[in-house]
Amino acid sequence: MDLTPIWLTLKLAVITTLLLFIIGVPVAWWLSKGRSFFKIVLEAIITMPLVLPPSVLGFYLLMAFNPQRGIGAWLQHTFNIQFVFSFQGLVLASVIYSMPFMIGPVKSALQQLPASLSQASWSLGKSQWQTFTHVLLPNIKPSLLTAIVLTFAHTLGEFGVVLMIGGNIPGVTRVASIAVYDSVEQMDYGSANTYSLILFSITFVLVVAVFVFNKYHLKSPLE
Repeated sequence: MDLTPIWLTLKLAVITTLLLFIIGVPVAWWLSKGRSFFKIVLEAIITMPLVLPPSVLGFYLLMAFNPQRGIGAWLQHTFNIQFVFSFQGLVLASVIYSMPFMIGPVKSALQQLPASLSQASWSLGKSQWQTFTHVLLPNIKPSLLTAIVLTFAHTLGEFGVVLMIGGNIPGVTRVASIAVYDSVEQMDYGSANTYSLILFSITFVLVVAVFVFNKYHLKSPLE
């Protein structure tokens, strides 16, 4: 039993989640502050992966980063970076595809916080960034954890978008979801079941952990 696809999937999920936490949380904060036409358009673009077929997003990423033309050719010749059929391409696709799962819950939670929290912090001389990191984020811990777990779990199950841009290269881009598909195609149901069971178990444990944490965190002191 080759467990390389499992380790590759976990590596991809960890990197994707970390990058989206660094990028997505500040973006969610910015989107939660006021409304403008530009923010509406950007939020629509960020949300598109939720409604687009993964193969469509994967196809456009494949075309955009084709090393033979356009941006892909420029990256190849200038920085020797190739996103097509490479692990870094999987990371790029996963970051784009899982972005709404990080930004959505965080943005909604920030919008529900009372404005008095920020105002009190500013009155004490704290900057906007200090208010965000030391006042607002600690008050949305359940939503932060939910966003992190959803992003991680969603990355574990990606198939169409990673197959389109990464292909099926053993040890490089052959993640667990692709390994399941390959095993079924070869009628190796034992391997398909093993890969599927591992992914199911990891995801189930993560989701249960979030529910338990949120129940404990939100529990009334009188209970």
